[in-house]
Amino acid sequence: MARNSSEVVYQRIQETPIVPLFFNADLSIATSVLKACYDGGIRVFEFTNRGKEAPYIFAKAMEYVEKECPDLVLGIGTIYDAKQAHEFIQMGADFMLQPFTTEAVGEICGKYDIPWMPGAMTLTEIRQAEIWGAKIVKIFPGNVVGPAFVKALKGPMPNTQIMVTGGVEPNKESLSTWFKAGAAAVGMGSQLFPADLIAKKDYHAIEQMIAELITTYREL
Repeated sequence: MARNSSEVVYQRIQETPIVPLFFNADLSIATSVLKACYDGGIRVFEFTNRGKEAPYIFAKAMEYVEKECPDLVLGIGTIYDAKQAHEFIQMGADFMLQPFTTEAVGEICGKYDIPWMPGAMTLTEIRQAEIWGAKIVKIFPGNVVGPAFVKALKGPMPNTQIMVTGGVEPNKESLSTWFKAGAAAVGMGSQLFPADLIAKKDYHAIEQMIAELITTYREL
C-alpha cells in the first residue's frame, strides 16, 4: 500500500508543482534518474507504465525510493483499467494518473484513498472526473489546448485544480505562462531527460537542470 497519505501527496504537489514523468526498462537508469531528480529538489515523481517491464521496474524503484529518497512521493502514470490500478496500488503507488478518465480506476483509487489524476480535454470531461473523485485533473495534451484554455476554464470552474502535461517546456517563459493561466501543477517528460544525457548516463547534468528549474519556478 501507499507509503504516504493522500494529504502528504497533495501537500508535496503544492510545495513543488513540477512533476517529472519517466520510464526506462533498465532498472539502473530508472533509479539513477529518480535519484538525480530527488537530489535536484523534486519531491513528486511519476513513473510511466510503459511496456511489459514496467511493473517489475516500478516495484524495484519503490524499494529504492524507500531507502534513498524518503521524502519522495512516487506515483504511476498511464493506467488503463482497474486491474492495472489495483496491481500498482498493491506495489505502493502514492498516486495514479491516466491519459483519459475511467470511472472504475477512480473508484478503486477512492477505495484505497489514493490520489487519482485522470486525463481530460473538455470542461464536461473535467467536471465528470471531479464527480468521480478527482481532486486534481490532468489536462492532456496541453500543447493542443494551450494556456488560454486553462485560463478560460478557471472562469466558470475557479476551484478546479489542473495539472498540465504535454506542451510544458523547462524554462521560465513556459512555466510562467502555464502557472499564470491557472495551472496548479505541470508534468514534464522528455524535455527533462534529453536522450543524449540518458545515453551518456550524465545524471549530474539532469540534477543540475532540475535544480535550476525549481529555482526558476520559485522566482516566478
